[in-house]
Amino acid sequence: MADDPITLFDDWLAEARAAEPNDPEAMALATADSEGRPSVRMVLLKGHGPDGFSFFTNAGSRKGGELAANPAGSLLFHWKSLRRQVRIDGMVEKLSDREADDYFATRGRDSQLGAWASDQSRPLDSRETFENRFNAAGSRFEGQDVPRPAYWTGFRLIPERIEFWEDRPHRLHHRRLFTRNGDSWAEGLLYP
Repeated sequence: MADDPITLFDDWLAEARAAEPNDPEAMALATADSEGRPSVRMVLLKGHGPDGFSFFTNAGSRKGGELAANPAGSLLFHWKSLRRQVRIDGMVEKLSDREADDYFATRGRDSQLGAWASDQSRPLDSRETFENRFNAAGSRFEGQDVPRPAYWTGFRLIPERIEFWEDRPHRLHHRRLFTRNGDSWAEGLLYP
């Protein structure tokens, strides 16, 4: 068993990529507004390592606004086929423009155009309005690369706590908790 939670996460994610039928990188992201009201949604893990766990979004979205007001967050990976979960708590920081540009360039063209067309999390009067905006973005950038909109960026959750949960018979689950202690990690167990 790994003593480093990032190495253990790497191992578990590799197993999930081999066994999970849909989106092993899907993770629930929980945020809270400035008054502490929580909100949770699914996002995709786009990078991870000792420095944290990265995802990308519209900074003007609900999650972007909540992270600007309260940069604490939690992630949850649930790999049902493996009967495992990983919970990660920490503070969230905005990625650099270069990191956002680099990732945006790897997205499919329609996804890039969708970032221009969407006022993510804002009320939409009709699907037709969104489709018209998408088509207008396609015309605007016809024959050229689609640049990253300034409001579209990335975030990194810097882990302070990482819990690895494994299902066991009779709800006698196995829970390992790693807590950041400076540049190292302290490890313990939790009751199921």
